[in-house]
Amino acid sequence: MSHKLASSSPQNVAVLVFPFASHPGSLLRFVRSISTVAPDMRFTFFNTSRSNSSLFSSSGKKGCDNVKPYNVWDGLPDDYIPLSRNPLEQIELFLDNALGNFEKAIKEVEAETGHKFGCLISDAFLWFAGDIAEKMHVSWVPLWICGQRSLLVHIETDIIREKVGTLGQEDKTVDFLPGFSDQFRACDLPKEAVFGDIESPFTKMLYKMGQKLPQATVVVINSIENMDFTVTEELKKRLQKLLLVGPLHLVRPVPSVISDDEEEEKDVCLQWLDNHRPASVAYISFGSLGALPPMEVAALAEALEEGGFPFLWSFRGNQEDFPQGFIERTNRLSIGKVVPWVNQEQILNHTSIGVHVTHCGWNSILESVTCSVPLIGRPDFADQHINMRSVEVVWKIGVRIEGGVFTKSGAVKALEQVLLLEQGKEMRHRVGVLKQLAQEAVGPNGRSAQDLKVW
Repeated sequence: MSHKLASSSPQNVAVLVFPFASHPGSLLRFVRSISTVAPDMRFTFFNTSRSNSSLFSSSGKKGCDNVKPYNVWDGLPDDYIPLSRNPLEQIELFLDNALGNFEKAIKEVEAETGHKFGCLISDAFLWFAGDIAEKMHVSWVPLWICGQRSLLVHIETDIIREKVGTLGQEDKTVDFLPGFSDQFRACDLPKEAVFGDIESPFTKMLYKMGQKLPQATVVVINSIENMDFTVTEELKKRLQKLLLVGPLHLVRPVPSVISDDEEEEKDVCLQWLDNHRPASVAYISFGSLGALPPMEVAALAEALEEGGFPFLWSFRGNQEDFPQGFIERTNRLSIGKVVPWVNQEQILNHTSIGVHVTHCGWNSILESVTCSVPLIGRPDFADQHINMRSVEVVWKIGVRIEGGVFTKSGAVKALEQVLLLEQGKEMRHRVGVLKQLAQEAVGPNGRSAQDLKVW
């Protein structure tokens, strides 16, 4: 492979986006990171109108730097009414039409500009981007926005299903996977890789991705080598080329479009945190898609209030799930604050934050690591369980909530462990070591900085 991944002058790159959860923001971060080392490149960001609007501007038409958004259809009929709150419904409709939509949009842009694309970057979920790139005779560079372990699992789906792919085998160890100790069990893996119908739309997407990625020109991961060195080496054996460019939020932040109300809320939260002791506050957030069941919301709230743990809770659910008067009482006593939105990186960077209570999404883990904040995990789906197990047994920087769901006693126990006991001090020390490794990775001579220079 040549030193440069893209050809033609100026170099035009098509970027295909999976427009859900944190995927678009992570891909934009990666693209903007490339632009710092390859300023002559021009990127067309093929994404849905709604997602482009949230990333770029209220109009969805204004780009940033040398990245131009281009809207593609989201696959939803004009008269679409969600049948449930399950995001898989919209994902499946998007995927049903994605291949044709992206091919059509690429041809439109090439016709409009008179320039051919010399490279195709995509979210790794969009496995068919490899077929599009092959037709175009260009390099395909998929970005995996999660960690090394979950990627290896998807590449090794066949062997995993052969050994533990039946119900009742959830507690079987998976130490047959290189780099996995006997502390990892089948139930820690993304369930799509182990159990269920491999022809269901989302599972099929992940399976095909795992089969297709070894054919990619380069696979890029938002991680650092030293977080999982052994697994990184195993991935190198299975892929043509592997680049580690994380943590992307340290390399190049994405400018967010927030309202005046959100800006004011951010300032209020930071001022509130200023009035609390260092490493004393529990920051609680379960991601853009995560939502606790009502009984768990109430249990966690009771644990926080009765235990007197200061907290900042980014909450997007139904406030009626809280115990009656909970928000008013804790706010009046300056013990707690419930808000609909926060700038998570800024909050985690505040000295008063002592623990991040989280769903264990990969971005949340990386942001916690780079802010030296231990974790309490309540994983739900996808890669969250394997991330949580890594937090517990590999890096030892956090604890899983007892029994996998919030009870009042289990929440109190976990909060005491991290915020009050010696165990929590040890976690903070270890997460501080990981923070240093992450900072070194994005430094001038670090692995992430060096891997970006292939552009």
